[in-house]
Amino acid sequence: MKSKSSESEQYLSASNRITGVIVIVIGAVGLLDIVLEWRTATGVLVGSLIGILIVLAYVGLIRPSVTLSPEHLLLRNHLRDHLIPWARVTGVDVTDILRVHTADNRFRAPGVQLVMRDLRKQRVGGRKLSSDSSISRADFVVGRIETHMTQYSEQSNGEVVTSWARPELTIVGVLAAVAIVAAFFR
Repeated sequence: MKSKSSESEQYLSASNRITGVIVIVIGAVGLLDIVLEWRTATGVLVGSLIGILIVLAYVGLIRPSVTLSPEHLLLRNHLRDHLIPWARVTGVDVTDILRVHTADNRFRAPGVQLVMRDLRKQRVGGRKLSSDSSISRADFVVGRIETHMTQYSEQSNGEVVTSWARPELTIVGVLAAVAIVAAFFR
């Protein structure tokens, strides 16, 4: 059975994304209040700190994902991206989070993770896991990666490319510098 060869598939933690959006909305409301009440250097300091927390919520909760395409496997971690050609992938498994193996390294992908509640249910053997549990979802992602490995390993060559999340790191750096300057002039 062939999959859609021209489209990408993205897997991520929906519960983390929901939590991240809630944190960002609360932070945005706080920033809006600071802008409306403009409290000079103290407002800039607090606004910068809230901005840093918003970026950290994005980086920690929303950014991590696993993207499968015919060309490569993209693992977006908190601060780094790993672009892995299918020919380099030697295996995949799930411990607490997804792990992708290459000949030289093992990459962890927090975009697909197991929920502790599901792990306890599986170990204890109590109530049956639902079909949408994190374990069955992770097993599905492992199956999709293995399918892509067999389908695209011959046509997807190259080296593993790792890059930093430059926009996020730059924003945190700028906000931290603004906070330091605001604290100095307070």
